Amino acid sequence: MQKYPEKSEEVLKLLLKLIKLAKDNNLVEIIKLTNPEKLDINSVVSALEEHFNYDYKTIGGSKLPVIAFYAIYQILVREVSRYSSCTLKELGSHTASDRTSKTAGDIEIFDQNNHLVEAIEVKHGQEITLQIVYRAREKIIKYNAGRYYIFASKDIKQSELDKINNLIKEIASEHGCQVILNGILPTIKYYLRLIESITDFIEEYSKLISSDNELQKIHKEKWNEILSRLMIDD
Repeated sequence: MQKYPEKSEEVLKLLLKLIKLAKDNNLVEIIKLTNPEKLDINSVVSALEEHFNYDYKTIGGSKLPVIAFYAIYQILVREVSRYSSCTLKELGSHTASDRTSKTAGDIEIFDQNNHLVEAIEVKHGQEITLQIVYRAREKIIKYNAGRYYIFASKDIKQSELDKINNLIKEIASEHGCQVILNGILPTIKYYLRLIESITDFIEEYSKLISSDNELQKIHKEKWNEILSRLMIDD
């Protein structure tokens, strides 16, 4: 373009066309279950476990459990009285660092006075360490969360368990925030028992998977494959 400035407009048009082609190539229409009423919680949790833990050999998979929790909270804010008058903040980028995201967690819920009721941090493929809880404390101080959830794929690091428990008590005493630690899949299983319809969750999760720009095509195709097998199994 520096050599042939008269070609600048043509190069720009080509770049925009390539961007559109790349975006269109990432679009995958998620299939709809033909008999979702036959699904049970265990089969859905197993499907999610496969979707989360498949070796995609590319980036983006760590956002899948975040999307699953977001889909659940979309339903909880409609159905559970604790969240009446609450707002679920739009799901942000999962690639942004803690310093640049300007959020308390992966998922945030605010009350009608714009007070942070709950923040949820999802640690896919990780165990809960003392350092993770220290970072949570920094966010609790900064954003004044009422509750702070940390959900991880693995258990709490046993060598740091006592220090973690002491830090959680300290946070509750000094800041009035309840920090709750649990596994990703056990928590999802519990939440699915709270909502009225598993079908609603599947639909919400599928919509988010289909529309998310940070996921790769393979993440969306894998979910279609899993849904197809669920229909056959049923």
